[in-house]
Amino acid sequence: MTCKVIGLIQLKDSRAFDEYRSQVGKTVELYGGRVCTRGQFQKSFWNELNCDLFNAYVELEFKDSAAAESWAQSPEYQSLVGIRSKAMNLTLFSVAINH
Repeated sequence: MTCKVIGLIQLKDSRAFDEYRSQVGKTVELYGGRVCTRGQFQKSFWNELNCDLFNAYVELEFKDSAAAESWAQSPEYQSLVGIRSKAMNLTLFSVAINH
């Protein structure tokens, strides 16, 4: 079952964000994933869960949840956590896609 990984991003440092973004896609590809979309927040229609506002989002796709989890825990991705922490606050979660 296809797995999407969604990241909600609060930017803290645009230079660090550019550095992170220039490297993270390669780590996704190593685990069979791809970056589907990137975008910027425009408007909230409802927020009944009281989620913090975010500036941007990313959508990744993996063949299954095991591949997504392998990527998230991988040494390649973990090596970017320091720059990621400088660049942003991140909420990252996965969803299963039923076709």
